[in-house]
Amino acid sequence: MTLIPALIFFALGLTIGSFLNVVIYRYNTERHFGGRSACLSCFKKLSWYELFPVLSFVWLRGRCRSCQARISAVYPVVEIITGLIFAMLFLKLENVFFADTLVFAIAFAYFATMFSILLVIAVYDLRHKIIPDMMVLLFGILAFAGLFLFGNADAAPIFYPHLPDPSSFMAGLVVSAPFALIWLLSRGAWMGLGDAKLAVGLGWLLGIAGIFSAAVLAFWLGAIVGIFLLIFSKKYGAKSEIPFAPFLVLASFLVFIFQINVFPIF
Repeated sequence: MTLIPALIFFALGLTIGSFLNVVIYRYNTERHFGGRSACLSCFKKLSWYELFPVLSFVWLRGRCRSCQARISAVYPVVEIITGLIFAMLFLKLENVFFADTLVFAIAFAYFATMFSILLVIAVYDLRHKIIPDMMVLLFGILAFAGLFLFGNADAAPIFYPHLPDPSSFMAGLVVSAPFALIWLLSRGAWMGLGDAKLAVGLGWLLGIAGIFSAAVLAFWLGAIVGIFLLIFSKKYGAKSEIPFAPFLVLASFLVFIFQINVFPIF
């Protein structure tokens, strides 16, 4: 009963992931997000059968059909990750899905949008080592609105217009302040100011316990990956810059989905 709708939402995520790739690669360029996609090497517009998420990449063996230039593996990876996000969000909200379809649709659309924006931020930070301010601002505005629109019911967030607790407003600011302090003291060497800005919206999305748990988990993940790269990769050294936003986004998603609470006192 659950498998079929989960696969449907996974397929929907693959399609949305294809659009997110367009946003990631065209953001802050002169190209708009509309129009037919084209090869980045020969600029030949892609045919309809070259636009199927993941399948087209496999069929083309990761190369442009016209000029044989390599197609970045980031494209199918983003599509698959988006598919997994959508499927896991469905599983998170499946009780709501079977109880009230309208409430589920509103909640799913909201959280799918939020984590889609976060995925764009994470991948963009990986590619350019900078967090796009406009994406963070959009995410922050939607996260703030969510304080008034969504509440928890049996650990599954549902559409529930209400006045939030005053402490909810402080959730993002409490965690973003140490991030901003690290940025200030290190003059941007240890952490970017964008991470502090992102933490504000994440605090509003996850709540005080959630954002503290996500921050700790993100530092753990970052440390593990950093040590691994230092040992096994010749491209990275002690002074290499590793973007933090991808770890913060991944940790936030895991905390949201699995209700991880590193600090049970909250």
